[in-house]
Formats: sequence, C-alpha cells, structure tokens
Amino acid sequence: MNPGALLKSAFTGEGAWARVLGAGMLVATVAAQHPHPAFDRPRTRDVYSLVPNWKFFAPNPAVHDFHYVYRTLDPAGVTGDWQEIEMIEPRRLHQAFWFASRRPEKAVFDICTAVLQLAAKGGAGAAQTNSAYQVLLGFIRHTIRERHPEGTVQGFQFSVVRASGHDTSEDPEPLFLSPYTPLERPARAGHPTAV
Repeated sequence: MNPGALLKSAFTGEGAWARVLGAGMLVATVAAQHPHPAFDRPRTRDVYSLVPNWKFFAPNPAVHDFHYVYRTLDPAGVTGDWQEIEMIEPRRLHQAFWFASRRPEKAVFDICTAVLQLAAKGGAGAAQTNSAYQVLLGFIRHTIRERHPEGTVQGFQFSVVRASGHDTSEDPEPLFLSPYTPLERPARAGHPTAV
C-alpha cells in the first residue's frame, strides 16, 4: 500500500473520527508544552481542561511542600497546641491520569507562594495588606470554624512551614508566622460582619 493511500485510510472509513480526535489531542498536548505563549492557544478554548499542561522543562520546579499549621486562642486567653491542616493527600495510581481533587491544594500553594514573595520583598506587614494574604487567612479561618465548636476560639495564629516531603533528612523550616488574628472579622462601617 502506498503512503498516500495509507494516510487517506487513516482519516476516512470506520473509526476515522476517533483517529482524527486522537491525533488532534496529541498535537495539542505536545504544542501546549512549549514555553512560548503562542503555543497555549489550544488551551484557551479548552473549557474542560482536557489538554494537559505538564511543562516538562519548568524553569523552577517545586521541590518542597508547604505545610499550614495553626494554634488557637480560647476566650480565657489560653493558647492551644499547633495543629496541621492536611492538604496533601496520599497519591493513588489513577491520579497519574486524572487528579482534579488536587486543584484546591495547588490553589493554596500558589496563594502561599504569593504571600511569601510579598513578605520577602516588604516584610510580614506588607504581605498582610495584600489580597493573597487575606485569601489565605480566610482559608485558615474557615478550617478552624469547621474543626472547633462555636464559641471555643477567640483568635488564632498560623504559620507556613516548608518541608521536603518524603526526604526526612531535611528538617522542616518555618517561613512565615502570622500575628494573632481574631476569629471573627470586625465589621466595617456600613457592612455586616464578614464570614
């Protein structure tokens, strides 16, 4: 069979739509890995996130995990022990193909990275006035409200700790320590108390 006939038979006949779709996905996936923004066009129309974007040659891959710990202050003024917010779930084989449940973990990781960059540039005070810090603070506050009965927590303090994951030879390193923060956000003039 000549190459022209072979190519024609690949795109016609029974199952041709599946072969065309598979070839298109392969080309879009390979193109999406290129670092130039022009190659991201296939992903702009991908509303269901079907085209993977691994960025095989990431310039600064993440080699550490962030761990989020907090301690509470009860109404009597007693500080509790540090408690960790478990964000990193154990990996399973099927997650090599589909891992949508990792999106919240990745979102908090990205927000935390922004807060740490702001703190490195302008100090902890500069980071606390930024919206990324407020989102991270809201995440911690929401977690505390879910874990502790109402009225048992007056305030809290949180810390971001960097760890190397499975490599136990490296000690965890505290990167950021927040000031004590009231659990209930104070109401602004003309606004009800925020959640």
